[in-house]
Amino acid sequence: MAKVRVLVADEQALFREGVCALLEMCEDIEIVGEAANGKETVEKVRDQTPDVVLIDIAIPIVDGNEVTYRIHKENSDTKVLLLTQYEDKDTVIRGLKAGANGFIPRKVAASDLVSAIIAVYRGGCFLYPTLAKIVVDDYVQHLRRAGVHDTYDQLTFREKQVLKLIAEGRKSGEIAELLDITARTALEHSTKIMKKLGIHNRTELIKYAIRKHVVNLND
Repeated sequence: MAKVRVLVADEQALFREGVCALLEMCEDIEIVGEAANGKETVEKVRDQTPDVVLIDIAIPIVDGNEVTYRIHKENSDTKVLLLTQYEDKDTVIRGLKAGANGFIPRKVAASDLVSAIIAVYRGGCFLYPTLAKIVVDDYVQHLRRAGVHDTYDQLTFREKQVLKLIAEGRKSGEIAELLDITARTALEHSTKIMKKLGIHNRTELIKYAIRKHVVNLND
């Protein structure tokens, strides 16, 4: 695998430098820059075009949510992994709505941080288990209030297989090879899945799969 090019953005220089030193020990990751505020982050993303931006959601001048929105508006290829010290529903949901590809607490172990970076780089959506539980609990409560039936049960066995592989970051060609079907058939399954679930893009499909525990969040 090519090295994942990472930009680290955090107001606290000591924390930022510590994270960079830690990540530089991983042979799969290359640090391409640092930023101390949101404005600087957006500018460095334009210059460096990193694969992944690791950014504190409470970064000053322009906060992490706004930075996330701007990055995806200008460069959809760059993934955003938000760091947070606030493990509450509103913080997580606002970040996901802004377009974050992942969410992880500042206090996590080094191995979890590396796993999160690799996961979002590969096209997945990483939510640390405690944060994922917040999102799932909120979603379940919403369904109960609305009296909505579980749409997941509408999927066929094959469609559930395809959904799992999509959530793992697999492309149509890989899915076709793994399931011994054509790439066109794999794409048709993906289209049917989104139609049944009322989902309109791959990112939302992955978030749905995580909420349903279709994939292991620690993979």
